[in-house]
Amino acid sequence: MSDLRQKMKWEDWVVYALVLAGIYLLLGILFFYAGKEKIIDGHGAPPPIAKQFSGTFLDTIPGIDAAWTILGILESLIFILVVISLVRLEFLPNRRKSFLLCALGLAVFTFSILAMGQNVVGENEGVAELFTYAGATGVLIFLVLLMPPYRPGNWISRISGEDKAD
Repeated sequence: MSDLRQKMKWEDWVVYALVLAGIYLLLGILFFYAGKEKIIDGHGAPPPIAKQFSGTFLDTIPGIDAAWTILGILESLIFILVVISLVRLEFLPNRRKSFLLCALGLAVFTFSILAMGQNVVGENEGVAELFTYAGATGVLIFLVLLMPPYRPGNWISRISGEDKAD
C-alpha cells in the first residue's frame, strides 16, 4: 500500500470519493446532454435561439448556426475530457487529475462564452447565472487541488485533529 493510502483515514476516503463522484457526475451528465442536443439531435440553432440572436453580430460572425455548433463542440469536448480522466483512473488518490482539471477549465471558458452571448442580447439574469456557474466551477478547481495527490492523504482528518489521536 502506498504512503498516500496509509495516511488516508475513512473520513478522508469518504469525502474524497463523494466529492469526486459529484464532480464527475455533474460535469459528465451536464455537458453530455448539452453537447448531444447541439451536435447529434439538432442541426443548427433552434428557432427561438435564432430569433433571439437575429440582428446581432453573432448573426453574421460566425453565424447563429455556427455559434450553436461551436458551443456543442466545446460542451462535447468537456464530456470527452471527463471520460479520458475516468479511463486514466485519475479518480484514484495517487493520480494527478490533469484531464479533470482541463475539463473544469474548459467549462469555465464555455460558461464565459455563453455569458457573452446572453450579454449581447441583454439577458442580464442569464449573464448573472452563467457568471455564478463559472465561479462555482472555479471553486471546484480549487477543491480538486486541495485533494490528494496535490495535498496529503489525510486532507480532512488532519484538519479535524483526529489524526493526532490515532
